[in-house]
Amino acid sequence: MENQKINIDPQKTKAEKLNGRFAIIGLVALVGAYITTGQIVPGVI
Repeated sequence: MENQKINIDPQKTKAEKLNGRFAIIGLVALVGAYITTGQIVPGVI
């Protein structure tokens, strides 16, 4: 098989990086809420 270059849309790459960053921010917020309140979802239980 010949060397084929896969073209990835730069817009998709930016979207995936942004999605990952927001996921990390959400994880940090979850850990911060757990540390301060002791509950995973504050106010539910």
